[in-house]
Amino acid sequence: MTTGALELADEDETAALGRSLARLLRAGDAVALSGPLGAGKTTLARSVIEELGLAGEVPSPSFALVIAYDPPDVRVPVLHVDLYRLEDASEIEELGLEDARSDAILLIEWAERMGGDLWDDTLRLALEPLPGGGRRLTWAAPAAWEARWPPARP
Repeated sequence: MTTGALELADEDETAALGRSLARLLRAGDAVALSGPLGAGKTTLARSVIEELGLAGEVPSPSFALVIAYDPPDVRVPVLHVDLYRLEDASEIEELGLEDARSDAILLIEWAERMGGDLWDDTLRLALEPLPGGGRRLTWAAPAAWEARWPPARP
């Protein structure tokens, strides 16, 4: 597992990083996004989905918990997951994420709510707001990501 950090100056740099990440993703990948409210998790996820081809709006899945995007709207199936409203980690199984992994990309906001149930090959990204509107991104990239992460600086 490799770890690292970088600073993103603003929302535009966060979105640019999301676009870079999208170009690295393939079916079966899971990306865990964590951090406090307003840290940029949804900005990052939206930019990934847009870069994967979605032309329309990318709503936050806060109330639905999971929003699925399928070809031809995106180049590969994507599940945008938001676990903020999840009350107990035992509810995760009901979402069907394990089954979806075989042929979709999983972008999981509030992934820390999964407890220890994250897959070993998940790319873990944590965002932290900085004074002045920037963000600090820290990551833990398992072996499955070592050749792909981090992307070239946005």
